[in-house]
Amino acid sequence: MNFSLENITRENVKGLKPYSSARDEYVSDGSDMVFLDANENPFENGVNRYPDPQQRSLKAVLAEQRGVKKENVLLGNGSDEVLDLLFRAFCEPKEDNIISLPPTYGMYNVLSGINCIENREVLLTKDFKPNVEAILKTIDANSKLVFICSPNNPTGNSFSEDTITQLLHSFNGLVVIDEAYIDFSPNESWASKLNNFPNLMVTQTLSKAYGMAGIRLGICMASEEIIAVLNKIKPPYNVNGLTQQKALERVLDTKAVGAEVATILEERTKLIKALQEVSFIETIYQSDANFILVKVDDANKRYKQLLDKGIVIRNRSTQPLCQNTLRFTVGTTDEHQKLIETLKYIENEY
Repeated sequence: MNFSLENITRENVKGLKPYSSARDEYVSDGSDMVFLDANENPFENGVNRYPDPQQRSLKAVLAEQRGVKKENVLLGNGSDEVLDLLFRAFCEPKEDNIISLPPTYGMYNVLSGINCIENREVLLTKDFKPNVEAILKTIDANSKLVFICSPNNPTGNSFSEDTITQLLHSFNGLVVIDEAYIDFSPNESWASKLNNFPNLMVTQTLSKAYGMAGIRLGICMASEEIIAVLNKIKPPYNVNGLTQQKALERVLDTKAVGAEVATILEERTKLIKALQEVSFIETIYQSDANFILVKVDDANKRYKQLLDKGIVIRNRSTQPLCQNTLRFTVGTTDEHQKLIETLKYIENEY
């Protein structure tokens, strides 16, 4: 591996100076200060002031919990904004390419299209593992990013440490590990290995385990140098004040979050057991996430039957290697009871 951040950063980004907002020019908790700098409405209503553009209080807690420095952290308006920043910082439109590993999270492909970047798709193997040999053959001098979703969506499985390590050692671009579902996995986050690999990036979210999908808060962890590049191009107030406030409250409540994750894992085990009793479910795939992918006899038919009964799931049959598969999010005991009762009804009536 011969990684150079200088070599993969877009030329127009290298010389950029980030927009300096009024709130970037000092650090204060705001007490006993008169704010006449940002052309705000002076009448207090809780949201009349601009938020901290660097989300310092929230970053400090997230960094400590993840064993990194706050300088290793960038926050975004959901993980999708963080991913978009990567394209804009490191990929030259109509020249560079990225590597994704279908079946996987669909936004990698959407963002490549929006940014006019070629997405070179390298299918997972039949048992949903990265084909390292094929990935390395697909990479060329213009390959800037490899996206690895682990645990993977929609398959639910995690990729081996050896596989990811091989790619980190072999690729001269950035290896982006999307850990949206890491809190449900027994595996350690790759954030603990940032110091070992200069081309490693890790993204996480508060939408899943933390139950905060509605506030849109994404986390990116990488070297200080990479974070500095992304800070050049991020919008000055990309994470609003209400999101920062609610996120800080939630991440500090580690007991509640831990209890909910434990419950979801218990419910996942129970749901898998119940699904094993449904005759038209042919395969239940192993999951390290808060969802379960299953193969059925006719996914389009079963999806419509469940929807007609008021149960919304995802039909993943359009994804490569996922013909006739359905994805069930792990819910509550009551939701699972209704689901299983409906599956049994469908089984007996149709």
